Amino acid sequence: MAKPKLTEAEKITAYMQNLQHPLLEVVQALRKTIAASNTKIGEEIKWNAPAFFYTGEMEPSDPKEYKKYIVVFNLAKKEFVRLVFLNAGAIQDDAGLLEGDYKDGRRMALFYHLEEVGAKEIALQKIINSWLDLLDK
Repeated sequence: MAKPKLTEAEKITAYMQNLQHPLLEVVQALRKTIAASNTKIGEEIKWNAPAFFYTGEMEPSDPKEYKKYIVVFNLAKKEFVRLVFLNAGAIQDDAGLLEGDYKDGRRMALFYHLEEVGAKEIALQKIINSWLDLLDK
C-alpha cells in the first residue's frame, strides 16, 4: 500500500525536524521573519531547502524563470545561512543586506549568528515587500 502524499506543511515540518545544521536557530528565526513579512507569502521545500514564494495571481510566465519565488535558503555551508533572492536585481537595498550582482538577477544575504536576524529583520522584510511590489501580478 502506498504512503499518502504529504502536504506542503507536513513536508516543511519533516524537513525542519530532520535538519542538522549548526545554525538551526538562525534558520528558524529567518523563516519566522520571512513568513511575517507579508500575508501573500507561502513556503515549501524546493531545491532541498525552505523556499518562500508569492501566493497571489500572476501573469503566465515560463516556469523555469521562477518568477514567483522570493527567497530560497541555501544551507550548504555550516558557518552561515545563505538566503538566495531570485530575480532580485532591481530591488533597492538601502541597508546593504544583499550581496552579489549575478547576470540572472540573483542576490544573496548571509547570516552568521542569531543576533543578526533581529538586527536585520526590518531590512529583510523591506526587501521582501519591495520584491513583491516589483512583481508582475
